[in-house]
Amino acid sequence: MDSPHLQPVSSGGDGAPPVTEADLHAYADGQLTADRRAAIEAFLELHAEERQQVSDWQAQNHALKALLDPVIAEALPLRLPLQPSVNTWPWRSMAAGVAIALFSGGSAWWVRGAVDDNAQHLAATKSRVELAAGDANTLHGFAHRAAVAHVVYSPDVRRPVEVGAEQEQALVTWLTKRMGTAVRPPDLRGVGYALIGGRLLPGDKGPVAQFMFDGAKGERLTLYVTREDAGRETAFRFGHDGPVNVFYWVDKDFGYAISAGADRQALLQVAEAVYKQLGPR
Repeated sequence: MDSPHLQPVSSGGDGAPPVTEADLHAYADGQLTADRRAAIEAFLELHAEERQQVSDWQAQNHALKALLDPVIAEALPLRLPLQPSVNTWPWRSMAAGVAIALFSGGSAWWVRGAVDDNAQHLAATKSRVELAAGDANTLHGFAHRAAVAHVVYSPDVRRPVEVGAEQEQALVTWLTKRMGTAVRPPDLRGVGYALIGGRLLPGDKGPVAQFMFDGAKGERLTLYVTREDAGRETAFRFGHDGPVNVFYWVDKDFGYAISAGADRQALLQVAEAVYKQLGPR
């Protein structure tokens, strides 16, 4: 059976070669010749669904580029050790590998782990610089990882989650088993968001859950639930990473982070709804 990325999206016309999903990916990545690019642009003018899909891919590409460019641009040390220590990560190679894996549309566990490891490194680097500047809105730790996960998965139109809302009970059972404690999504319809589904992600010290919601205008909101900051309690905190705003807090054994493009007041309303349903535990 042919790969789905090679299946024709259009049979073409007037002797023109068919348009495949691989062509659309290549167009989004800027890898076509001028003639083929013009043909794809003409095709997209007539196909709104494919045009929106390509636009979503391009937005995801830009978000990943903004995330990974600072790592790729890091200066090499004057002296490289002959044998790297076990704690030394090849950041340039990893960043390139993550970019290639994500742009190709893969969703394997090792890809998610690589993205999270890279996010952890960026969070540590930003922490040293931005804490010195005293920016109270800077994201760190699980809140920053939640923002990165939101940027990576929320633009995806075809597979934004691993288990959909129509299988909510199966999703709850699966996440509860993997995280070793009861985990469930809140009902946010009262504040304008419907559950799309969820997925399992790698955290700093273990698995975490991400639930995704859809607003009335198609805007995405994600809830990141982790156990990696157990033992501390905090009030609601607000931060941002580029266009992503995050409300986050820790309630005994759980850390929660709500990420979206919505403003602070709107996210606070969602955070209060989540807190009433899921905490205190």
